[in-house]
Amino acid sequence: MKKENPNAINRRQFLTRASVLSAAVVLPRYVMGCKALAAPGDQITLGFIGTGKQAMGLQDSFLKTGEVRILAAADVYEAKLHRFTEKLPGCDMYSDFRRILDRKDINAVVIATPDHWHAAIAVMAAKAGKDIYCEKPLSLTIKEGRAMVKAAREHKRVFQTGSMQRSWAEFRQAVELVRNGYIGEIKTVRVNVGPPPIPYNLPQEPMPAGLNWDMWLGPNVKPQVFNHNLAPGLTDDFWAHWRDYREFGGGGMTDWGAHMFDIAQWGLDMDGSGPVLITPPDKDHKFLTYRYANGITMTHEPEGNQGVTFVGTKGDIHVVRGKLETNPGSLLNQTIGDNEKHVYRSDDHYKDFLQAIRKRTKPVADVEIGHRTATVCNLGNIAYELNRPLKWDPAKEVFLDDDEANKLTGREMKKEWNVL
Repeated sequence: MKKENPNAINRRQFLTRASVLSAAVVLPRYVMGCKALAAPGDQITLGFIGTGKQAMGLQDSFLKTGEVRILAAADVYEAKLHRFTEKLPGCDMYSDFRRILDRKDINAVVIATPDHWHAAIAVMAAKAGKDIYCEKPLSLTIKEGRAMVKAAREHKRVFQTGSMQRSWAEFRQAVELVRNGYIGEIKTVRVNVGPPPIPYNLPQEPMPAGLNWDMWLGPNVKPQVFNHNLAPGLTDDFWAHWRDYREFGGGGMTDWGAHMFDIAQWGLDMDGSGPVLITPPDKDHKFLTYRYANGITMTHEPEGNQGVTFVGTKGDIHVVRGKLETNPGSLLNQTIGDNEKHVYRSDDHYKDFLQAIRKRTKPVADVEIGHRTATVCNLGNIAYELNRPLKWDPAKEVFLDDDEANKLTGREMKKEWNVL
């Protein structure tokens, strides 16, 4: 019998305390236990921090690689934690993620919490010597993203951002067509994602059993009332709406923007930089418009399906999940030659992370890339909030001659979790 970890939550407590339990399921062979497919020495050990809807998908994706054992999980919502571990006999459960960071037998952590927690957890994980997979958007603010990069570099951590479109063929093909000049000189990029966030305004609801709301709020200084739209229960079949509110997320600009602006940055070869001018809609600009130092513009256009369109002097390329459209149409099946420009190739975002851990190399969506993409999204949100053009220095990561805008590159955080 396995010796119980004294810091772990007892499974029997969940059976009596959780208000909703998942139905029994038939498990595929690869999830029939943490040690099913390979000897422990051949596998990478993971701890999950955050066990909601996104984490359930990530659990499946990592287990399908056959290269990991999930030894522990942490969440502030007991029912979700129990659901997550039902498929993982022998995995420990914690209400405090720091207990995972304390464990020497865990190689890496998967962070799938709301955005306002990302930076604090990631910085602490890096200091604890853990490699990190963190969901997109990487950070709630620009300064928090830079703190994550600094911690990863200082502690020599492998850090993969959950921008999995970089491991999908249609997006890589679009980027390589652009990089190799198949549509000529790029003039503009159109990005179709949702709107900026709004201040939190939901009414208070009764607190569900087994939810530590103070810990859910975590780094946020200002208290906020509970509403199930922020932290859905197991029977709520929707994605949590914390993404819509400024205190916790960045709206559609960062939620889908962290995917689509990421592809735009990749295509423009701007993974280590960003725009220099951000102009919100006005009489001369129908849409919020970014301008890069090389003169290329990029617009945020909330209408239409989530996607990216590169417009060049010889044609255009439109890419969404599962579909690539080109003008001229002959480019659709264009083979990129061996002597042409190629970007990092990853066919599996999760195996790519595990390979980088073993080789101690940068993965396809390294922390710097994730930070720069999140920065583009956050720059747009700041311009929307202040409603005036903003000049940005992507090297120094400051607004030029604008103290009010620079204050919005960070936020006040509780002392215990402050990484700024």
